[in-house]
Amino acid sequence: MAKEKVCLAYSGGLDTSCILAWLIEQGYGVICFMADVGQEEDFEAAKAKALKIGAEKVYVEDLRKEFIEELCYPAVQCNAIYENVYLLGTSLARPVIARSQIAVAQKESCIAVSHGCTGKGNDQVRFELAFYALQPTIKVIAPWRIPEFYKRFAGRNDLLDYADQIGIPVTSTKAKPWSMDENLAHCSYEAGILEDPDVTPPKDMWKLSVDPLDAPNVPEDFTLFFEKGLPVKLEYEEKGAKKTVTDSVELFLAVNAIARRNGVGRIDIVENRFIGLKSRGCYETPGLTCLRAAHIDLEGLVLDREVRALRDQFVTFNYAKILYNGLYFSPEREFLEESIVASQKTVNGQVRCRAYKGTFSVLGRSSATEKLYDMTESSMDEIGDFEPSETGGFITVNAIRLKKFGSGKIERGEKM
Repeated sequence: MAKEKVCLAYSGGLDTSCILAWLIEQGYGVICFMADVGQEEDFEAAKAKALKIGAEKVYVEDLRKEFIEELCYPAVQCNAIYENVYLLGTSLARPVIARSQIAVAQKESCIAVSHGCTGKGNDQVRFELAFYALQPTIKVIAPWRIPEFYKRFAGRNDLLDYADQIGIPVTSTKAKPWSMDENLAHCSYEAGILEDPDVTPPKDMWKLSVDPLDAPNVPEDFTLFFEKGLPVKLEYEEKGAKKTVTDSVELFLAVNAIARRNGVGRIDIVENRFIGLKSRGCYETPGLTCLRAAHIDLEGLVLDREVRALRDQFVTFNYAKILYNGLYFSPEREFLEESIVASQKTVNGQVRCRAYKGTFSVLGRSSATEKLYDMTESSMDEIGDFEPSETGGFITVNAIRLKKFGSGKIERGEKM
């Protein structure tokens, strides 16, 4: 009798390698699925590792382009950010990974999908809500929520011992037990010694970026071009040669490289997980940090004030929340994305940028098509079409309610 098949989201790391072996122990035939979302991974080595452990097949799907264009770029367009600091690098990758995993599971007639997400984290929610939206009848095997599994493997040391016993090679060690998740947008670090929020991350933990203290002493300048809020071109210099990039994947990789070698994009935070727990996470988000900051700056020049206010108050906050909480495949996300597109019609122009020792700054911005900014109207050195005397009426009208508010306070003897 043929074994029932499970499609496992496989990374090649400690957790999913042990889960692969455990699923085989349970009698399943396992199809491993690996998503290339830009992580620096030896996919051939990981594939060989999975097959050696006992996987029936291993799929490696290149999802970088759709990850950038369908997830990262809309996040840039609405300046998505969670709790004022986190640029959602992990959250952004989950929808494209889940969608591709379900496609593989369907192709291989799998009865279930499986993942290595902890029972205390956000990713279990993100993946499973996506799975159920994409294939409502799918079964999910989540080992870190199954007592038989988590009682046997109470922590990473137990996994390391199990891996050693059955000959699974892993890069995690008991000396460095933090967990990492990497994609084209970022790399995250959590668990182990990082669970104490007052412990400073060791210098050798950071994988992507140069320590800002060790970054070059000369700033690196580059120019980003946007059309309808989307990054469409990058101009920069490398080894004295001028370069221009327009392909979305190449552009993202190039901005990443600039930010990484200049130490841009590191944060260390405590965040509120969707399930109610607080979590300490360290993140490197080099290129996305630059793209978002440049986009915000350009909006100051070309975006209508009221459109920007409505977008910031409603779309930016809720889109980030939806991404973080794993509700990408939902009607509210589709509604918000249509709002994002509508808000970005005038966000066309270029931003001259600088990366230097962990900081990103803007040197200037311009637009050949949008005319909201008028130097003659704003100038303190000429009148232009603006009549200063008319400002008095504007102030008078806006002062009406404030005068009444102040009068009431005075009558009641209240301090202002």
